[in-house]
Amino acid sequence: MTATSTDDRRGTLRGSGSPTASTPQNLMVFVLSMALFGLSNILLEVIPDVTIGPVDFSVSYFVFVPITLAALVSPFWVALGAPLGEIVFTDLLMGDFSGLAEVEGFIQMFLAIYIAGSVIRNPLSRIQVSIGALLVVAIDKFLSAVVDLAKVVVGVEEAEYVKGLPESVLLLEGIGFVVDILMSGVLFGIIPALWLVPALYRRIEPMLGLQPREPGRPVPGSAPGSAWFVLVAALAAIVSFFFAFFEAWDIEIGAVDGDFREQFGDGFLWISVAAVVVVLALATALFVGWRRKRSAR
Repeated sequence: MTATSTDDRRGTLRGSGSPTASTPQNLMVFVLSMALFGLSNILLEVIPDVTIGPVDFSVSYFVFVPITLAALVSPFWVALGAPLGEIVFTDLLMGDFSGLAEVEGFIQMFLAIYIAGSVIRNPLSRIQVSIGALLVVAIDKFLSAVVDLAKVVVGVEEAEYVKGLPESVLLLEGIGFVVDILMSGVLFGIIPALWLVPALYRRIEPMLGLQPREPGRPVPGSAPGSAWFVLVAALAAIVSFFFAFFEAWDIEIGAVDGDFREQFGDGFLWISVAAVVVVLALATALFVGWRRKRSAR
């Protein structure tokens, strides 16, 4: 084998051009994101929420999981896998699946992670990583708040008022937004991500056969900075609003309402953990086999 062909074969890892990824590499990133975010949501199931008056102090999700992956590898495939992992491993397997209504959360989380991961051009920039972590929560929770307000305005849901506060729907949404930013965005987003991203930088990419992200290089799978993408993202958000009304209208197409955790207790969560392990192990085995075949050529 000539030196030229060897360099071509290893170009995705050693080349000086833009980092590229093949279909098996993208699928491995997708499965890794799906499994890790799903596993993190399983862990959240056993963490109790704290409610003080009308304010619910809870962690919506561990933001550091998807933002760390999106900062290091393809934001698109990470954004595609993460919300699907939540749906499959915590909603569907737990028997708490709303059917088509789940599309709302999927689209909103996809947009949040995709845009946030694309903002990070330099994984070693603490400012960019911090902005990315905050954007995940800000975009997702802003779209969710708009949906909740729209349901009240349209009249498909009644407003939840707090005694002593005159028609405080907007105020409650604002308080909830700030709490989510602090809990999910800062405490379980920025703080762990600022340690994890530099710790995994140049370590996880070679395992996937990818080039580490470098400042000035195009980011593979990042959101294009053009007007048409803004238009598509806005249309996707509007489409998510439509699916959000399914649950309010009691349209349960494809819904699974077994509530297995309530029937069998917290021990049933191990079923989801086992599913995560099986999916990740199978994907890893297939990916390792593909890399060996490519190296043998």
